[in-house]
Amino acid sequence: MGYNVKQLEKRRIAGFHLVGPWDEKVKQGFQQLLMWVENNQIQPLEWVCVYYDNPDEVPPEKLRCDVAITVDSAFKIPANSEGVITTDIPGGQYAVAHARVYNEEFEQCWDRFFDELLSDQSLQIAAGPCFEVYQNDGQSDGYWDIDMHIPVEPKVL
Repeated sequence: MGYNVKQLEKRRIAGFHLVGPWDEKVKQGFQQLLMWVENNQIQPLEWVCVYYDNPDEVPPEKLRCDVAITVDSAFKIPANSEGVITTDIPGGQYAVAHARVYNEEFEQCWDRFFDELLSDQSLQIAAGPCFEVYQNDGQSDGYWDIDMHIPVEPKVL
């Protein structure tokens, strides 16, 4: 798979905070997000999903994520935007890998990325959320091109 390490600025996001099984909630959340974006004629900078928990440690019904768009720092939530939140994805050092996802197999791509990163001799996973940025409209293209981001720090020996 391969990855690069990048220093990223924080990203301001607007969207929906969801709790529950990611394989259900993320898809539902993006349908809700798309409707909100279209109804309010918002021009997203990026489409993102932020993951706050480790699914190996947290039961599916308690997994947290945000389905969101990135917005500029002055963005104000429009009226009649029930349930929409704004928050920041922290800046910092991230390992970034690109993947093409077919058949909704996001989990397999993330698993490969984590496996590769865990074998790195100089980096370790840092505290903080992971996130993916969508590079295309997978609904119309039949696949998703995503950039996956995992916070990292130098490995302490």
